[in-house]
Amino acid sequence: MLAVGVDMIEIARVERGIQRHGDRFLRRIFTEQEIAYCNGRMPSLAGRFAIKEAVSKALGTGIGDIGWTDVEVVCDGRGKPQLVLHNEASELATSKGWATWDISLSHTETHAIGFVVAMGS
Repeated sequence: MLAVGVDMIEIARVERGIQRHGDRFLRRIFTEQEIAYCNGRMPSLAGRFAIKEAVSKALGTGIGDIGWTDVEVVCDGRGKPQLVLHNEASELATSKGWATWDISLSHTETHAIGFVVAMGS
């Protein structure tokens, strides 16, 4: 069993959200760990935003059925991004039999992209 999701976003869109709504926007979309790791780097925040959207597409729900912070991007000791699912996102993935996820994110000066693959038995 396999599912994929991809999303691309303009980095300026995330920056505008932060400028308009400040801390409220950050805490609604990102976990404490994501906020700390990105340390205000807009391309990194935008990449995580794209991953969250891509995961919701792979789950077949859209972001409305799962919470933004139910999808978290953390990095291993070498900086490789890894996915951690919480709450509704975790339950939905389990119900679909998807136990293993691989993610990739990248950015240019203006855009960020997130790609996810969910694998199960």
